[in-house]
Amino acid sequence: MIGHELGGRYEILEQIGGGGMALVYKAHDVLLNRHVAVKVLRQQFVNDEEFIRRFRREAQSAASLSHPNVVSIYDVGQEDETHYIVMEYVEGHNLNEIILERAPLQAQEAVHIALQICDALEHAHHNQIIHRDIKPHNILIGKNNRVKVTDFGIARAVTSSTITQTGSVVGSVHYFSPEHAKGVNAGEKSDLYSLGIVLYQMLTGRLPFLGESPISVALKHLQENFEEPRKVNPHIPQSLENVILRSMRKNPDERYASAEEMIEDLDSCLLPERMHEDKLEFADDAEVTRVMPAIRPGMETAAVPTSTMKTDMMQTRHGEQPLESREPRQSEKPAKKKWVKPVVTIGVTLLIIALLLVGFFYLVNKLDTEEVEVPYVVNEIQERAEAMLEESGLQVARPVTYEENPDVEPGIVLRQSKEGMRVKVGSIIELVVSSGPDMELMENFVDQSYESARASLIALGVDGERITMDEVFSEEVEAGIVVSQSLTAGEEFNPAEVTVSFEVSKGPQPFDMPSLIGKSQSEAVNEIRQKGLVINTDTGITSKPSYKPQGEVLEQFPYNPGDSVTRGAEVTLSVSSGLPEDALEYTFNIPISPTEVNGTSEIRIEFSDARGDNQDFGKRRINSMQNFPVKLVLDPRTEALVSVYRDEIFIRTYHVTYDAARSGTAVAEPIESNPPPVVEPPPVEEPPPVEETPPVIGTPEDPPPAVEENGDGEDGDQDEQ
Repeated sequence: MIGHELGGRYEILEQIGGGGMALVYKAHDVLLNRHVAVKVLRQQFVNDEEFIRRFRREAQSAASLSHPNVVSIYDVGQEDETHYIVMEYVEGHNLNEIILERAPLQAQEAVHIALQICDALEHAHHNQIIHRDIKPHNILIGKNNRVKVTDFGIARAVTSSTITQTGSVVGSVHYFSPEHAKGVNAGEKSDLYSLGIVLYQMLTGRLPFLGESPISVALKHLQENFEEPRKVNPHIPQSLENVILRSMRKNPDERYASAEEMIEDLDSCLLPERMHEDKLEFADDAEVTRVMPAIRPGMETAAVPTSTMKTDMMQTRHGEQPLESREPRQSEKPAKKKWVKPVVTIGVTLLIIALLLVGFFYLVNKLDTEEVEVPYVVNEIQERAEAMLEESGLQVARPVTYEENPDVEPGIVLRQSKEGMRVKVGSIIELVVSSGPDMELMENFVDQSYESARASLIALGVDGERITMDEVFSEEVEAGIVVSQSLTAGEEFNPAEVTVSFEVSKGPQPFDMPSLIGKSQSEAVNEIRQKGLVINTDTGITSKPSYKPQGEVLEQFPYNPGDSVTRGAEVTLSVSSGLPEDALEYTFNIPISPTEVNGTSEIRIEFSDARGDNQDFGKRRINSMQNFPVKLVLDPRTEALVSVYRDEIFIRTYHVTYDAARSGTAVAEPIESNPPPVVEPPPVEEPPPVEETPPVIGTPEDPPPAVEENGDGEDGDQDEQ
């Protein structure tokens, strides 16, 4: 069926469910470009003409329903021997899955779901459509929490030849009403009985009737009582239990008269004034087997069955003696003695006189009893009030009446009888004592959502402003779930005064994303696992060509190094698959000699190519010319650079281009040793030049200028300068 196109319009995509009579598929409506649900009748029913006729009629009736809580019917058709119904596709879960996952549900959530189901039934019943198969499997909960009831009108098409099939029963016997189990015509109240079972299962997590076979379960619907919901789950309000008790009565006359009446009860059952109402009581069913009392002497006539009495009368009319007359007569008792009757008469008369005397003296005693003033004990502690009354010679009525009062502490007297009066000593005084406010028991909200816990407390009367939360990191608990609560489960509290605080998980604590780029694939995967991260199941680890070594991580996403992540986050890696197709691997040979002939030198080479810059080739000590093969990876768009250092002194840099390497013309010139230094003779020192005496200017008669020895004169200063 998958891949088939029904009616030239509905392309079957996948099977999403199935029941006793039909299979349900998800399909694509190619005409309106939307997803729909297609219910296809099982092949074993296609030859039953009566079933086919009713199937079509009821499917058309269901299609006439238009309600937000009813799955819409779009189309009904037949292709060859395939009969199908096209209906609205609801994305979400059915109620049975939700019950299995987290039942028992909170009272508010269960009532919210039941109200929508009941609203759908009210609309259907108004249109003379009886569902007859209300069960959690037929209740769909969409992602917007909208409840949708499906399978309207199909169960009604079952004939006597299709009630059962191999290994299963059409419909579910666990949700049958008693009249359904009897096989009589089931009406609107049968749907309400089934809804009561669904509500019971939501609140308790179990079914009311279980058995080893469908027949045994059906008999329990007819004959046995179910365990009351509050005995299974004490947190269910009494008002809500009353809804279940009434909807699941075996006598249809004792159930709700209509879905509308049940809606009204559901709508108000969680109001504060109703939550503690009295439990509903019903008269015993007429069909319940009763234990008859044993027949005792003197009761033979009353206990004789009517049929036996009629038989004896008929026998008498025909001249026969009744059974008693045919038995032998016993001998008559002897006559009583004549003195017995006067003795009895006298005894009774004396007893009456004695009683009259006792009553007279008692009355006189009461009339003469001392009177006392009734003390005022209102607002006193109960023990003190009772002591005050007893000291005055009065008695306290038992049991003492207790009354809830949020304004008065427990144990304080609220009211008293005969206040401000004088009464006889020994009179009884009635007290009404405060039991304090209406206390509630704290539920266990751990592992529930904070919003659900808050809603439950508000429904009990707790002010929302006195419900607080403190968010904490948790590795085990998902965000929004309660980790702990200030009041322990089962502890009593006053909703009008209590303050409740919750610790709520905000998920795992975030940390900085490590850098995985440049690491090998195995190193990156190990670090991801150590950090509590996971490899993305869809994209996983991708690879692409690069000039990095094969298996080296090139990219990481969606989290870059330093981004904030939490445990469980999914990471995708991109690793190198090796060199691109146009990459060229080339060995560049460089012959190098030591600095001096027959000397020793340390050679260091660095190179830059398509794989990266300033890569270290390594160091080597040589004492003669040696060849250094440098393996390069060349990119057509760049060139490689090879730098040579001898004894940590830069010698030269070679430029190796892609084209030269490809043609084989990239050849390194050898680096020779430095030539030995030339020894030159020391220079000959020449004698210093002889200074010539300057000619004397002037006449011979003029004497030479005088020079002062101490140099203090003006001429001396100039000579020094």
